[in-house]
Amino acid sequence: MSHTLGIRQAQKQKTRQALLDAALALLEEQSLSSLGLREVTRAVGVAPTAFYRHFRSIPDLGVALVEEALGSLHPMIRTTVTSADNSEERIARAIELIAGHVDAYPSHVRFIARERHGGVQPVRDAIRDQLARFAEEVRDELAKDPQSTGWSDDDLLMLAHLYVDQMLITASLFLEGTDGDREQVAQVASRQMRLISIGRRHWRD
Repeated sequence: MSHTLGIRQAQKQKTRQALLDAALALLEEQSLSSLGLREVTRAVGVAPTAFYRHFRSIPDLGVALVEEALGSLHPMIRTTVTSADNSEERIARAIELIAGHVDAYPSHVRFIARERHGGVQPVRDAIRDQLARFAEEVRDELAKDPQSTGWSDDDLLMLAHLYVDQMLITASLFLEGTDGDREQVAQVASRQMRLISIGRRHWRD
């Protein structure tokens, strides 16, 4: 019996992932608010009623896509601000990690960039909550840095939000640019992050 249940569970998970993958592919050409349930199930080859075994609605599927796109990024985000020998090394590492993620998961990055201010409230809320978690985790890492001595928790969180927002901007620029633009995008991103670092050093002046 347990073996049969295991097979069923694996098949259920496979269908769920197929629905997520199909939706993500369809969202290359449209926003989530215009995506139809039947479009997704047709792409997977299952009946529309099968959709409800996995998701309550298209917005519910969108929230799952947010978790898939951002949920695994928490270690990477923290890594971009952990202590390094100097701020230049930290900035270079951050840009390299962002570029690598965009190359590996362009559809996820495009989905987040489009839906962050899109028309589906639960998805906007899910993205906002994930970004708030990123900021809190970055704040906790920044607090370990001797350079943060004397900083209030609110100011550290404000700085963390600046870093997280800049990472999103950089990811979007890498996504939109051509291969020939990559060096320029990296240079601009480096200068922008350097400006944040300079402001950080002089904030308490």
